[in-house]
Amino acid sequence: MSPTSRMIGVLALWLAAGVAASFAPALEGGWIAAGAAIAVACGADALWLGRRSVPEVERHLPLALSIGSWTDVRLRVEGSGRRRLRLRAFDHHPPGTRVEGLPAELDVPSGQGAEHVYRLWPESRGRHDFGRVALRMRSALGLLERHAEAGAGQEVRVYPNFRAAEGYEWLAAENRTGALGIRRRPRRGEGLEFHQLREYRAGDTLRQIDWKATARLRRTISREYQDERDQQVVFLLDCGRRLHAKDGERSHFDAALDALLMLAHVAIRQGDAVGLLTFSGERRWLAPRKGVGQLSALLNAVYDLESSTRSVDFQTAAREVAARVRRRALVVLITNVRDEDTEELGPSLRLLSKRHLVLLASLREGVLAETLRRPVTSLESAQRVAAVHLYMEDRARGLRSATHNGAHLLDCECDELSTVLVNGYLDVKASGVL
Repeated sequence: MSPTSRMIGVLALWLAAGVAASFAPALEGGWIAAGAAIAVACGADALWLGRRSVPEVERHLPLALSIGSWTDVRLRVEGSGRRRLRLRAFDHHPPGTRVEGLPAELDVPSGQGAEHVYRLWPESRGRHDFGRVALRMRSALGLLERHAEAGAGQEVRVYPNFRAAEGYEWLAAENRTGALGIRRRPRRGEGLEFHQLREYRAGDTLRQIDWKATARLRRTISREYQDERDQQVVFLLDCGRRLHAKDGERSHFDAALDALLMLAHVAIRQGDAVGLLTFSGERRWLAPRKGVGQLSALLNAVYDLESSTRSVDFQTAAREVAARVRRRALVVLITNVRDEDTEELGPSLRLLSKRHLVLLASLREGVLAETLRRPVTSLESAQRVAAVHLYMEDRARGLRSATHNGAHLLDCECDELSTVLVNGYLDVKASGVL
């Protein structure tokens, strides 16, 4: 147990009265009686608090959290005993998270319960552990506090930001995906699956008109096509040191995972099968499958994945894809291409392009554009701008080499990656080249 500020205040007043009693002997008896009363009150308070059982505490929150978004955590404290209990609660949340609303001041009625809701912001993916809830129970007179722990520890999983995919689902239902920067290109009419017949609309091409149905029904009928379904999308994710870079608080690797999940959601919604292979780090393989269950499998496969310090190894990844994926697929390679990759990346892309269509997404550091936007005011800033131009020229050579070896190139900063990847995928679907 420990004294509260109230008890310290009472003792301070009593000591001040003792100073006064030292100058006025007539007050000495009252001062002694007051001290005895304080001692009795403290003893009774301590006895009451010591006999008071520790209340039960339950923590309620989703078992799956999303990085970079607020989640409500509810603490339920069940009261016991014949008198109300005042306490302060602090939940031992996982390290690497931000919270709002702790510690909590609770007034628990007798035989009832009290609740408190605080907000949690996970800043890193993976498995995280909550400890027990720390309580500071206040005595009946408020002179003492008792420290205790209640409730149980709990493990939660923090996933990449899957709520962006939920936002896409809502916007797609409202036909407002343009709000995310996602565009749909007009179909060329080749390599696409027939969907249905409908009445002619302004803008339909002559190739869409079904002349037999038009003659039979005596009104103009057009064929409507949909993107080809039942195709395969395989993500080839670089887990090496290239994606350690950060733009602000967000790493390129986290941006790659968010974009990967967004495109997987879109592809599954389009009726395609989705798979995953990681390389240059912890190796994980997920065979291409269709259906919503595959998105959950993909989340569970990557939620605790981290980038390594290893060098990139494109050739090993390309050989494994060639061995595992026998049917033609769209291979989405997410990495950061440099000039020194030319010798290794070229043969790897040629190997993949023999059977598959390769979509190469290369992340570009945001600090490059930021440096070029700054005014040149000194020799040091001029040297910095010149170094950035040299780096970007070398990087451009590596990217040109990739396109010469059969890859469709997407070059963007990490904040743009989700939108650029989805648009690239939709362009491929609409063109019918897959």
